[in-house]
Amino acid sequence: MRLLLTGGGVNNRAMHDALVRMLPKPIEESTALCIPTAQYGHPHVGPGVKPWGFVSGREDSQMTQLGWKSVGLLELTALPSIPEERWVPLVQETDVLLAAGGDALYLAHWMRECGLADMIPSLRDTVWVGLSAGSMVMTPRIGTPFMGWQPPWGDDRALGVVDFSIYPHLDHPMLPSNTMANAEKWAAMLDCPAYAMDDDTAITVVDGAVEIVSEGHWRRFEPTDG
Repeated sequence: MRLLLTGGGVNNRAMHDALVRMLPKPIEESTALCIPTAQYGHPHVGPGVKPWGFVSGREDSQMTQLGWKSVGLLELTALPSIPEERWVPLVQETDVLLAAGGDALYLAHWMRECGLADMIPSLRDTVWVGLSAGSMVMTPRIGTPFMGWQPPWGDDRALGVVDFSIYPHLDHPMLPSNTMANAEKWAAMLDCPAYAMDDDTAITVVDGAVEIVSEGHWRRFEPTDG
């Protein structure tokens, strides 16, 4: 799976160009499925208006409204209750999965429960575009400051598809606690490399190669930092 890990969506030219390079075909010929599931687990997000805003494209984050050939809905909480033959081929045939923000561990839980997490190694040409928690879910740990919903496994472990963690929304005006100083404290709690990044920065992962795509600011932390 190819990853475009963002904090706030595909909201500048550098990220858009990176996405275009990752796709096997032009955007207007590519199919997408949006995954709002993470939003339900976050107390300040959903369910309600915000999941509808993500799905319908009526929000600022550029995800579902990028000009896809088609956009469908993949609700992970429903998948364990229906036969796999009704949704697995759909995922396999889709070019892009668009994962909303919200609670990363809630999303990780439902990705495991429905079987999507197990499918990731086989989806070699699929592009995963994550927004905030939709990006953090791919990391080994999210850090205890980002824990909201309490997972059955009891700690901050996510899926570990990549080997680094992400501190999103750095210096966001609506999130005054998301400072570089707090990012440093967060990174010192971890045992893996980590990135603090603002909403004008994204991380691409293609065939194991990691690249920073940014029109903003970011910082990498090594496990020994702090």
